[in-house]
Formats: sequence, structure tokens, C-alpha cells
Amino acid sequence: MASHRRPKQPSRTRVTVLTATAAAAVALSAQTAQADPKPSKSEVKEKVDKLYEEAEKATEKYNGAKEKQEKLDEQIDALQDKVARGQEELNTLRNSLGSVASAQYRSGGIDPSLQLFLSGDPDTYLDKASALDQLGAKQTDAIQEIQAKQRTLAQQRQEAQGKLTDLADTRKELGEKKKEVQAKLADAQKLLNSLTAAERAALAADDTRANRASARADLGNSVPASQRAAAAFAAAQSKIGTPYVYGASGPSSFDCSGLTSWAYAQAGVSIPRTSQSQANAGTRIYSQGQLQQGDLVIFYGDLHHVGFYAGNGQVLHAPKPGANVRYESINNMPFQFGVRI
Repeated sequence: MASHRRPKQPSRTRVTVLTATAAAAVALSAQTAQADPKPSKSEVKEKVDKLYEEAEKATEKYNGAKEKQEKLDEQIDALQDKVARGQEELNTLRNSLGSVASAQYRSGGIDPSLQLFLSGDPDTYLDKASALDQLGAKQTDAIQEIQAKQRTLAQQRQEAQGKLTDLADTRKELGEKKKEVQAKLADAQKLLNSLTAAERAALAADDTRANRASARADLGNSVPASQRAAAAFAAAQSKIGTPYVYGASGPSSFDCSGLTSWAYAQAGVSIPRTSQSQANAGTRIYSQGQLQQGDLVIFYGDLHHVGFYAGNGQVLHAPKPGANVRYESINNMPFQFGVRI
């Protein structure tokens, strides 16, 4: 006969344990939610600005590696051209010496001086003997020239190989810095995407207001320190509204040092590519009151940002990703010193 037992009811103790566990889980979830609330718009902006600053630091290191790569490419091309020309010269010297040796071999084993003595023209013996002595001296000189050329070629090949090794290391560094920049920008974009559409619109409006304020900037009566500074500043002014793009040096987009190096190039002046190198490109000016229009202005302790002094406490610069070339207050960033080119 089948058994018809009633299901065993959970004991009061078991119910109590289960209830307590569920309550603890709910409490833990609540605590987690309270401990990690969604960041506010201002907090996201602060974090994004910090990531942009870190991306700019990495960008200047990227620019430095790129500049080094370009210089190494030029040096290697020049060395390889020298090696090629030297090899041609060496081949010509060897062929010339080989022709002389072949001619002597074909003349037989008779001593050249005896051949002259037995010749049918004894009146020219002394002249020919002198010519033979000169020929021997020329052969010696040719051999010495070949040896010197071989040593030079070996040195040039060794130097070229060293430059190629440096180039490989620099290209590796370039790739690493590029990845670092891209990672910072991706993190910033991820944070921005966490905002609501309205919050993102509000941040965009902030940038729009900054651009409008730039258009109304009062530059006062600052006078450029030189004609080249005036020309460079005018070139930079022509790019107001151009977007910031990391690693870009114009003419359709710029990063901070890309703008300053491009502008001075338009004035016929070559300055280094990176902000850190530009900091050493001229005379430093530590007092803001002594700055003149067209002076470079260096910011942050590690010198990773640069712009132009525009006058009346304003700088003209390429600020950050997502922003355009514009005027801003010099006090928006930690000023270090100016540089007069």
C-alpha cells in the first residue's frame, strides 16, 4: 500500500535562519548601493578632466618618441647614403688597383727595371724609371686609401646598426605611449557615457560657453616681444576654433605643443616639438607681469602643457580632447614660467 505522508514542515529554527540570511543579503545590497552611489555630473567631470590631463602627459611623451623616431630615420638615411657612396668609391679603388696588378702579371716575370734597360730607347730610360717609381708610390697610396676607406665604412655601418637598434626601441616606446593615451581617452569616454543625456548636454554647454567667452576675450594692450613672436601669435590666432587631437601638429588639428611649434614654424622659427623641450627653447620668465604677447607659457610641475601668452592674463592654447583652440585665463592651470623665443 502506498504511503501518504504529509510533507515535512521546516522547523522553526530553519525558518529563522533562512529569514536572517535573506535579511542580511538585503542589508548587504543596501550597504553596497549606499557605498557606491552613481557619481554626480560634477564628480564625473572632475574625473574626466583628470584623465584628460593624464592623457596629455602621455601625449607629450608620445610626441617626444615620435620626434626622436623622425630624427633617427633622417640620420639612418644619411648614414646609409654615406655607406653606399663609400662602397662605390671602394669598389672603384679596388678595380683600379686590380687593373694595375693584372697588367704587371701579363708583362711576365722580368723585373721592370731590367725591361727598361733592355728597351730599344735608352735615351728615355731615366724618365721611364722615374715614372715606374712614381707608379709604385701610387700603388702604395692606393692600398692605404683602400684600407682607410674600409675602416670608415666599418665605422659607418656600426653607427647605422646602432641607430637601427635605437629606432626599434623608439618605435616600441611610441606604440606603448599611443596605447596609454588611447586607454586614458577610452576611460574618459566611458565615464561620460555613464551620464544621462541631459548631463552630457550640460557639459557640452559648458564648453560652448567657454568658446563664447574666448570670442569675447579682452587681450588688453600687450605688445609682442619681437616680430617673430608677433608672427607666431598671429598664426596661432588664425587657428582659433580648431579641434584638439592628441599627437596632431596642424594645420587642421593640434595638441598643445603641436599648436605652438606649428605657429612658430609659420614665423620661420624652428622650436622643439614637445612642451618639455620648448620649456628650454628660450629665455625663461618667472613673473607673469613680465610676460608679453607671443611668449610661450608652461604649465604644471612636469611641464606637460604649453600655450601662448595672449595679454591681460589670457593664454591662447589647445586645451584638451573635445575642446577647440581658444583663449582662457592663465589662472585656470598651475603656471610655472614663460619662455621668450
